[in-house]
Amino acid sequence: MATGKNIRTFFEGQWHAGDVPVMRAADHGSWLGTTVFDGARWFEGITPDLDAHCARVNRSAEALMITPTVEAAEMVEIVREGLKPYPADAAVYIRPMYWALDGGDLGVLPKEGATGFAICLEEIPMAPPEYATTLTTTRFRRPTLDSAVVNAKAGALYPNNARMLAEARAKGFGNALVADALGNVAETATANVFMVRDGEVFTPVANGTFLAGITRARHIANMRADGITVHETVLGFDDFRAADEIFLSGNMSKVTPVTQFDDTHYQIGPVTRRVRQLYWDWAHSAGA
Repeated sequence: MATGKNIRTFFEGQWHAGDVPVMRAADHGSWLGTTVFDGARWFEGITPDLDAHCARVNRSAEALMITPTVEAAEMVEIVREGLKPYPADAAVYIRPMYWALDGGDLGVLPKEGATGFAICLEEIPMAPPEYATTLTTTRFRRPTLDSAVVNAKAGALYPNNARMLAEARAKGFGNALVADALGNVAETATANVFMVRDGEVFTPVANGTFLAGITRARHIANMRADGITVHETVLGFDDFRAADEIFLSGNMSKVTPVTQFDDTHYQIGPVTRRVRQLYWDWAHSAGA
């Protein structure tokens, strides 16, 4: 089922109106889960870091042993062409994706060069600045590289995230704050996470158990350029309970304030608001 509306699909070299079928039952990606994707955004007439997202989907494919078939620069141009029919005030989620078509050795290893490719555009509104969420803990953890392909944005990783999210929702919270294998905070079920204490910003160090996002990196660069001290370090749940502010970072909404973590409540503070403004200022000034 589609998340948004007004969908357009690029498949087999051309754009199609609607959510057209692109995978077959015997495709390797259908029955063995060899799928990767990325997500970018078009809003207010701009596509921030679109080139970086297109480059990352190719890296994700390689990590999953799928042969990428479209250069990032070409992908950017395909996306820009596909966006032309949308209204100027539309907000669109941009999702390039690959999947393996055939199996090689024993049918399990993806066959080199046998790759499916599509781009899905979905009109999905940007969250308003006042939108916020709440967090709780979860018994499920992020895997490590020796047990899962955590260096890719792979569809196969998301059932674990779904378990985290379902547990949080069952407890009455909007999202889950998730630990890595050692019990340190890694991210949430759907986004990277930051906390603020005494005017300084802290975020879990990228340790290979979670995808350190493109938007996360953009926020860190923007904050440091603005004179805000940012620490990438090891953090525990008690660090977040002692925080003054918490916010999430992801492509879908860019900045999402957090107003509660279990029994601890937070205001949407000045640093969170500043990070959002810095991102919008950068995105428009970059002419993305």
